[in-house]
Amino acid sequence: MTRTDMPETAAGSRSLVGLGLVICGVTIILDQISKWVFLDIVQSANGTIEVTGFFNLVMVWNRGVSFGMFSDHAELGRWGLSGLALAITIGLFFWLRKVGHWMLAMALGLVMGGAVGNVIDRVRFGAVFDFLDLHAAGYHWPAFNVADSAIVVGVGLILLDGLLNNTDKAA
Repeated sequence: MTRTDMPETAAGSRSLVGLGLVICGVTIILDQISKWVFLDIVQSANGTIEVTGFFNLVMVWNRGVSFGMFSDHAELGRWGLSGLALAITIGLFFWLRKVGHWMLAMALGLVMGGAVGNVIDRVRFGAVFDFLDLHAAGYHWPAFNVADSAIVVGVGLILLDGLLNNTDKAA
């Protein structure tokens, strides 16, 4: 019997939902605090602070989705993307209620928290505040924030969980 085949107790399921929701809440709080702190700092420095030879703090307002795609549609970006992100978050919450182990619960919490963190920006500002800028050899990775990082890490953990905990049922 593999881990994913084990019967799930109601108490175990509730604790995993709780874990996912705590991770979600902490992610939202860290994202919003970091944006609040760095928006003021970067704005005072005229939009850019060179931290190292490969890392800057910048002020970028992303009105679209990843890498600024669909940024030409300001109101669609603000309300349509916010609605889509909230719908996906609700779907992830229902998935969270069915998870059987901690890695997937944490992953879903990270993705949900990141999505809600960026929705808060869209509602407040009409765009997402991105401030982390990595660069090397003249190439800049698109600016990102804590919420974006949480989403990427969460999706990576979901994929890892699928690889580690997926058994071949046909065998």
